[in-house]
Amino acid sequence: MKEKIIVLDFGGQYNQLIARRVRDARVYSEVWAYTHPLKDFEDPSIKGIIFTGGPNSVYEESSPHIGKEIFDLGKPILGICYGAQLIAYTLGGKVESAKEREYGNIAFHQIGNCPLFEGVPETSQVFMSHGDKVTVLPEGFINSGNSEHAENAAFYDAKRNLYGVQFHPEVEHTKYGQKMLENFAYSICGCAPTWKPENFVDEKIREIREQVGDEDVLLALSGGVDSSVTAALLSRAIGKKLHCVFVDHGLLRKDEAKQVEEIFGEKGPFELDFHPVDASSYFFKKLSGVSDPEQKRHIIGSSFIDVFQEEEKKIGGCAFLAQGTIYPDRIESGLGISAKIKSHHNVGGLPKNISFRGIVEPLRDLFKDEVRELGKVLGLPDSLVNRQPFPGPGLGVRVVGEVTPEKVHIVQEADAILREEFAAHQIKASQYFAALSNMRSVGVKGDARSYDYAIVIRAVLTDDFMTAEPVNVPYELMCRISDRIVNEVPGVNRVLYDFTSKPPSTIELE
Repeated sequence: MKEKIIVLDFGGQYNQLIARRVRDARVYSEVWAYTHPLKDFEDPSIKGIIFTGGPNSVYEESSPHIGKEIFDLGKPILGICYGAQLIAYTLGGKVESAKEREYGNIAFHQIGNCPLFEGVPETSQVFMSHGDKVTVLPEGFINSGNSEHAENAAFYDAKRNLYGVQFHPEVEHTKYGQKMLENFAYSICGCAPTWKPENFVDEKIREIREQVGDEDVLLALSGGVDSSVTAALLSRAIGKKLHCVFVDHGLLRKDEAKQVEEIFGEKGPFELDFHPVDASSYFFKKLSGVSDPEQKRHIIGSSFIDVFQEEEKKIGGCAFLAQGTIYPDRIESGLGISAKIKSHHNVGGLPKNISFRGIVEPLRDLFKDEVRELGKVLGLPDSLVNRQPFPGPGLGVRVVGEVTPEKVHIVQEADAILREEFAAHQIKASQYFAALSNMRSVGVKGDARSYDYAIVIRAVLTDDFMTAEPVNVPYELMCRISDRIVNEVPGVNRVLYDFTSKPPSTIELE
C-alpha cells in the first residue's frame, strides 16, 4: 500500500507546490478538489490531509467550505492560510478581516511545544499573504505561534491532530517550511520517506497507455526541457506511435531552430519521427498590430494549433495532441478555482473544431525541477535536462507591445550577449533573459542624438518557478553586458535590470 497525503484545493496559487514539497520529503502526495467525495478519504493509504490557501474569506457565503464530517475521520489535518481559517471557522472559532494585512516576509514567534515546529527556531522568517485572521480559537485548540499582526498565526488541537498556520510553509521564503511539512508527514501522519521519482515514471507510462490505447499521438516538441521530457516519456510508453512536430514560429532565441534540429533530427541521438515546420511568416502576420499580452498569447496558442492541424493532415491518423505543460503554466492560467494570472498558450483545452480527440499532458502536475529530475531518470543528457527554460510563446512575451521581426531580432541579439556573458562568468541563475521594453528614450550615440529602445535584463533563482528571487549579478559584469548590448545591438540605447521578486511580479514580462 502506497502511503500518501492528500492536498485539498481551496483555490490557492500554491496547491500543487504543497504536494510537491511533500514529495520532496519522499512521501507521495496529490491534489484533490475540496468537493471530492468524503468517502474516498476513508482509504487507509491516506495518512493525512492538507487544506490549501485561497483568495476568499471563510465568512463569505460564496467561499469554498467543507463539512465537519472530514474532521471525524481521525486523519491528521494541516490547514494553511485560508485552510487554517477554514478549520477554525468550521469548528466554531471566529475569523475577521484584519486591520493590518500581512504580506511578504514576516517574523513568526512560537508559543509552547507544538509538534509541527519540532527542530524549528523559536523565532523564524515565514511568508504571509492574508487579509483575514483568526481572532477566536475553537474549543480544544491552543495557540502555538503569533506574528506582529496575527495573534493566532498558528494553533492546534493535539488530541484530534488538527493544525493550522496562517503563513505558507510551502514557499521558499518560509525558511523552515520544509522542516514543518516533514514534521507533519513523518511525526504527525506517521509516513515513511519511501516514495521516489522512478515510481512516477512507471505511473505516468501506465496512465499514458490507458489514455491513448493504440492511437497515434502528435507531440508539440519545442526542444525545451518540458517537451523533451514529454517526448521521452511518450516514446517509452507508445514507441513509434509518437510523431514529434517542431514549429519554428520565428520567436525563438538566436540559432535555436538549428540547435533543435541538430538534437532531434535525423542526425541527432534520438530515434524520433521528427517534423520541422517553418511557420515564422504565418505567426508574424497573425501578430501584426497586436499589443495586448493576453491577446498575443491567445493568438500564438491558436496559431500553434493551426499549424499542428495542417501537419497532422500530412502525417495522418493522430488522435491525440501531446504537450509539455507543467504545473506553473496551469496555475497561472487560472486552474480550477485558482485566480488567473496570465494565459499560457498550451493551457485551456482544445478548440471545438480541432481534429484531435484529446490532450496528453503527463507533466501537468510537476514543477520544473521535478521535470529535470524526471529527465535524468529517463536517461536524457544533462545538456538537455539543465537547459534554460523558455516560454511556449517564445520572444512574443519578451517583446512588450507589438511583435515585429525587427524587434525580435533586437531581443535575439541582446539575449545572445547575455547568455554568452553569464556562461563565461559562471553566473548561477535558474532563468535569465533579455526582453525588449516598449519604452523609447533619448540617448547619445556617436555624438548624435538617438531615440531607441530599452532592453530589460531579468535573472532569477528558484526551484519551483512559483516563487523567485533576483540574482545578485556583479556590478562590473552588468556594466560589461550593458556596454556590449548598447554597442553591438542596433536600436538600443539603454539597458535596465529587473530585480523584482516573484511574487509580486511574474518571471516573464508578459
